[in-house]
Amino acid sequence: MTVITIETLLAAYSVGIFPMADSASDPDIYWVEPETRGIFPLHSFHVPRSLAKTVRRMPFDVTVDRDFRRVMRECAASRPGRHATWINRTILDLYAELHYAGYAHSVECWRAGELVGGLYGVAFKGVFCGESMFSRETDASKVALVHLVARLIRGGYAVLDAQFITPHLARFGAIEIDRREYLRLLRDAQEIDADFYSLPEGLSGSEILQSITQTS
Repeated sequence: MTVITIETLLAAYSVGIFPMADSASDPDIYWVEPETRGIFPLHSFHVPRSLAKTVRRMPFDVTVDRDFRRVMRECAASRPGRHATWINRTILDLYAELHYAGYAHSVECWRAGELVGGLYGVAFKGVFCGESMFSRETDASKVALVHLVARLIRGGYAVLDAQFITPHLARFGAIEIDRREYLRLLRDAQEIDADFYSLPEGLSGSEILQSITQTS
């Protein structure tokens, strides 16, 4: 098995390529470069009214980077209707190393001290590449996504990459673009020095929503 460094991984992301595995039990990974790409245009991110009410109600304590590796493990865990995952030990260890180097982040949702939802992704320059999310309680992963978008907008990011479009992501404003357009956006976003930590923790749900104007 070829050893992949975080430098190789970041170089791949910078040109629109990312790794996946066939299964959790397969130690190997392969590289993916989709012909079409799912992205969230950040300033037209859509928060459905019912979700906005949940965000304002603040049923979860939302944190960033408190338990990155655990978020990855939860994203890899089996769920009803999903018994396989592309997150293997190689990917888990590699992205944990990226996190320790400051290039990967997690958003966590907690209730009564228990981790009930979250997401993680890779960040560099003005780009955030979302990798996976999980939810053990209703709307937990969606709330994490809203908090992520507020953070990216405040921090000056230009690209939120969703990799592949799904009907679920399309509800929040995700669109599909071709590879050439994605590479153009990617190139421009790498001219930006964004700041993932510019949004303080502990803001109210209403304050989070103030930076995300598309609700209905």
